[in-house]
Amino acid sequence: MSKRIEVNNLDVFYGDFLAVEGVSITIEPRTVTALIGPSGCGKSTFLRTLNRMHEVIPGAHVDGEVLIDGNNLYGPGVDPVLVRRQVGMVFQRANPFPTMSIKDNVLAGVTLNNRKLSKSDSESLVERSLRGANLWNEVKDRLDKPGMGLSGGQQQRLCIARAIAVSPDVVLMDEPCSALDPISTLAIEDLIEELKQEYTIVIVTHNMQQASRVSDKTAFFNIAGTGKPGKLIEYNDTTTIFSKPSVQATEDYVSGKFG
Repeated sequence: MSKRIEVNNLDVFYGDFLAVEGVSITIEPRTVTALIGPSGCGKSTFLRTLNRMHEVIPGAHVDGEVLIDGNNLYGPGVDPVLVRRQVGMVFQRANPFPTMSIKDNVLAGVTLNNRKLSKSDSESLVERSLRGANLWNEVKDRLDKPGMGLSGGQQQRLCIARAIAVSPDVVLMDEPCSALDPISTLAIEDLIEELKQEYTIVIVTHNMQQASRVSDKTAFFNIAGTGKPGKLIEYNDTTTIFSKPSVQATEDYVSGKFG
């Protein structure tokens, strides 16, 4: 699994509005890349272009390329549903399906993709995915209970289990810890460290300490003003971004002078 992502001169539009302009970036396999920057600078919009999730908003479209191992996600005839199977997404707020059990939540993506599994295959996939999300030992005795009955941190790990159950190559996370307490946040950060052994991970975070802890590379986005497009300002090894950035705006942001 785990794929290289290459983005070439990407512009992202909502109707006629240019939301993100001119992003070119290469994300290596089995790494964690953090996207940082002030609110409204296009981080989450850019993240959603990596699995064509932004297209659920009417009028949204892109110019440019997003390549995963050389295959353009926006090439003619490419099915967005297949893209989203290859590139999983974990959202800011945990969103387990409220009427489903823990087990059925894990299997939801597989079921949606019309994969028919035997009972034993289903059970082993549920266990493997929950182990992958470091949740198995906490829920193994209540798999038939509602997913909504878990704590916030457990629900977020359940959503990660659901995302990895369909065997994606890339996992995107949009501020996965913003609604969590410090202990649950630490559990997710530990999990991200383990998941990068198998997946390419891209995470949006407003927490500078988190970016410095969990990521190998950091991309700083900024915006010149209201109504202007977000742009990628600087992209480098995380240690470099936080210790010796080459752009003053990056240094001002990571040191807390603005944003």
